Order: sequence, then C-alpha cells, then structure tokens
Amino acid sequence: MTQRKKTRTTVLRIYSHIDEMMASPHQPLSPERRRHQLTRMWQGLRAIETAPQPSHDDWRVCGDAVNLMGTLVSHGEARPDEQGTITANWWRDCAGDWVQIHDSSKLLMDAVTAITAAGIRKLDSGPFRLDAAGIQAVRAVLEDYRDLLDLLPARTLIRAHRLTEKRIADIFSGRCRPHDVEIVDLRATA
Repeated sequence: MTQRKKTRTTVLRIYSHIDEMMASPHQPLSPERRRHQLTRMWQGLRAIETAPQPSHDDWRVCGDAVNLMGTLVSHGEARPDEQGTITANWWRDCAGDWVQIHDSSKLLMDAVTAITAAGIRKLDSGPFRLDAAGIQAVRAVLEDYRDLLDLLPARTLIRAHRLTEKRIADIFSGRCRPHDVEIVDLRATA
C-alpha cells in the first residue's frame, strides 16, 4: 500500500529581495501602483459585502490588506516609544524619519478574526461573507493601510509585503508564532 503525500499549500511570492533593493527608500509607491492596490482591496470588500458569490480572490485581497497591516504594526524595528517601552512597530517614512505604526482604530485583531471566520464559512460550503462587525473592522484596516501608502516609501512597503509572505509561508509550513492565527478544521475531529 502506498502512502499518499500530504498536499502542501504554496504561498505565491510577489516581491523578491531585488524588488526591495530597487525600490525607492524616499518616494512612495507610484500613484498607479497605489491606486491599483487600493482599488483591488476596496473592490474585494465590496464584493464580500454585496456580490451573490464573492470569489476567493475577493477574500484574499482583503486578507492581504489585513495581513500587511499586521506586519506593519508588529514587525518593524524595535525602538523605545515616548514612555520608554520598546515596541517593534517603527518604520522609516519618506523623509527618512522614524514613525511608529499603530492600529489606530484598534480593530486589527477583529479584522483578522473576521477574515478567518469568512474562510471557515467557505470551508463549510458557505459564501465568503463578513458580519457587520467584520465589515467595519476590515474597512477600518483598509483605511489605515490607505493612509500608510502615502506616508511610507516604496522600499518599506515592499519589505512589509515580503515579511508578510514569509510569515504566511511559515504558518503553512507549521512554524507559527504565539500571536499567529491558525485555522483548524474541527469537522475532522467530530
């Protein structure tokens, strides 16, 4: 009897080290790239809210925005804030000054939970849908991300993309950190 190989999820890598090095350390992403990113994310949220059958891509682009904000809030440089507490949410802005990235709406974890719940709902043969609180949380995170696109240089944003892709690949390969959300299919244990 032959053993079946476990299928592995592959994380699509969009940016490389070269992309990061070639990006401007002082200029934001081009207006076209910013507009493209934001348009896809807002259209994904709109489809999840109103489309009869939101697609996997709609869910993914909203999840990408939430994951990128998670990376920006927790995976920057570790530096002390005004109170002397060392936090890892410092990034360089376009002027080269250090800025501390916050979850201004305090809804980032709610957005992570909502996106995860939508994925679980899809596993149960339902549509990708967010409840009202989930829509509010994801919308707030998208607005925070929109504001950061104007503040942070292209190199910083591409680095955040690369770190996010690495973090997701680590989760899929079983290397989770304590704060990572892991989706477990409970139907198999019932």
